Amino acid sequence: MPKMKSNRGAAKRFKTTGTGKFRRSKAFRSHILTKKSAKRKRNLRKSGLVDSTNVRGVRRMLPYA
Repeated sequence: MPKMKSNRGAAKRFKTTGTGKFRRSKAFRSHILTKKSAKRKRNLRKSGLVDSTNVRGVRRMLPYA
């Protein structure tokens, strides 16, 4: 049986942690930054975790992660 392919878009967006959870970057950080406060932009720099409701879908897209 052939190897499964990873979804390349998902592979660029998600990384696995040591415990098997998925790390993601936060949205709303690419443009129109002048109206956003420094605190809001600072908090958007930090990575977040994929919510438990979406983990199943991400795991399907990344079979070897």
